[in-house]
Amino acid sequence: MEENKMQEAGTDLKEKRRPVSAKKLALMAVFVALSYGVSFLEIPIFPVAPFLKLDLGNVFILLIGFLLGPIEGIIVCALKESLRLIGSSSGGVGELANMLVTTSYIAVPTIVYRFRKGLKSVTLSLVAACFVGVGAALLANRFINFPLYMGKGAAASFKEFFGVIVAFNFIKTVSVGVICFALYKRLSNFLKKIKI
Repeated sequence: MEENKMQEAGTDLKEKRRPVSAKKLALMAVFVALSYGVSFLEIPIFPVAPFLKLDLGNVFILLIGFLLGPIEGIIVCALKESLRLIGSSSGGVGELANMLVTTSYIAVPTIVYRFRKGLKSVTLSLVAACFVGVGAALLANRFINFPLYMGKGAAASFKEFFGVIVAFNFIKTVSVGVICFALYKRLSNFLKKIKI
């Protein structure tokens, strides 16, 4: 009797520790490609700061985080930024900053979603993510991007563009959240049909 219980417990542990399926890996690869491709469709929003360009590649990173989990979201983000290293003008520093900001942004909603599903929880966590994303973007710009591109004038330039950076990143994080919110249910239903 005790032996049977131990065998059942061992079976449960094996099921919990089972490796990522081929379907999940394929789905992650598709989302890396989508995020990477869309990231080249950059739209400058503020004429006074043409270097701040909106791209919606993070929609796919946030989506995969909701669908598979925060770790998978971070992996997709890291792979996308690794691809962006090809032809990078920042020597990887800009890509590192993007990864830090993106992972900060997706962490709150995707972790919350693991434990509390539902419209209210998702909405509140996405709102919180916008503030976290803006905060992370301010830090990344002040201590990574601006020193890289502005040199000794980094602090003064950052102060000058502070308001624009805040506004831009709120627009970006809200846009990503709204689009992800609109796409999630349909994609989730599709994945249930193909048993991912």
